[in-house]
Amino acid sequence: MKIIVSGASGFVGSTLVAGLRRHGHEVATLVRRAPADPTELRWDPAAGELDPAALAGADAVVNLNGRSISSGRWTPNIKDELRSSRLDSTRTLVRAMAGADPAPPLLVNASATGFYGDRGDEPLDESSPPGRGFLAELCREWEAAALEATTGGARVVLLRLGMVLGSGGGALERMLTPFKLGVGGPIGSGRQFWPWIAIDDVVGAVEHLLGRGDVEGPVNLVAPGEATSRGFARALGEHLDRPAVMPAPAFAVRLGLGEMADALLLASSRVRPAVLETSGYRFRAPALADAFHTIIG
Repeated sequence: MKIIVSGASGFVGSTLVAGLRRHGHEVATLVRRAPADPTELRWDPAAGELDPAALAGADAVVNLNGRSISSGRWTPNIKDELRSSRLDSTRTLVRAMAGADPAPPLLVNASATGFYGDRGDEPLDESSPPGRGFLAELCREWEAAALEATTGGARVVLLRLGMVLGSGGGALERMLTPFKLGVGGPIGSGRQFWPWIAIDDVVGAVEHLLGRGDVEGPVNLVAPGEATSRGFARALGEHLDRPAVMPAPAFAVRLGLGEMADALLLASSRVRPAVLETSGYRFRAPALADAFHTIIG
């Protein structure tokens, strides 16, 4: 397939591009600077600039663009950047897709399990209603912008990503040092569910969805193996053969991270990958032990 990817320089995007190319797909990436070679296409999402001809004839557009949600405390300015970096890029892509001839028939757009908000131990699948709070509202706006592509006849898949585990970036990379030093442990009560997925399964699931014309709308990109904060800490400690009993109290996490702590670390979302399982996707790392074995060794 011929695939256009935005957000290709990030942790998830760079791994996805490499994986798709390794599997024989022709991948071009969108960049803000001058293109270095024919596989790069220039755009300026903040200004709404993207030549529709750049997308003409593509089989799919994969949009992963957006400032990292965990890049700093959610000040009003940071919230504005989190919103604009997602909405501006998505709207620019949707407009360019509509003007391309022939137009790409598929938009795969990132979102997050933050869509569901803090829901305790309530089982959640793609049919569950949205939650409350800044992150849930951001996801709703982001998905609504992507779904505008359906008016032009495109199939739209919304990737509700959980915490992505992999080497070289992401949450696990930041956790490894304290756990290796024996000072890791659960965060807050430890009872909150953390939806997660191995980076290899992100690549595998996206490639699976590219070829499934019968799947559209939201898709939870999470592993079937549920994990609470306490269970995650225990599994990582066991894999590293280190104690994992040093809790991070909720008040301390809130003091350090502010509102972001409640949305990303202290909230509980018991999310299931119902669409992926129903559509026949086979997970490479269905349980945390599988993920840690592949990523850490």
